[in-house]
Amino acid sequence: MNLKPLHDRVLVERVGAEDRTKGGIIIPDTAQEKPMEGKVIAAGNGARNETGQLVPLDVKKGDRILFGKWSGTEVKIDGKELLIMKESDIMGIIEK
Repeated sequence: MNLKPLHDRVLVERVGAEDRTKGGIIIPDTAQEKPMEGKVIAAGNGARNETGQLVPLDVKKGDRILFGKWSGTEVKIDGKELLIMKESDIMGIIEK
């Protein structure tokens, strides 16, 4: 299934969290915090400003982003857990 977010929304896949501490202790899934880093899977066309002009998004498909702990709405698509969030929930783009 393909999902195209509307307006200023972005579809994000969380980037996996470390399952071990630096000392080598394995952290069980129930104790792990959800990562606040993800990869943009799809992005909408943009939002409209006060004059009705389309303002394109700053993020694009493939960007690695940082977002807030409680940002977005979790959805399950084709067995994958993804997030849909507004562009304003994104704190920044991680550049290599």
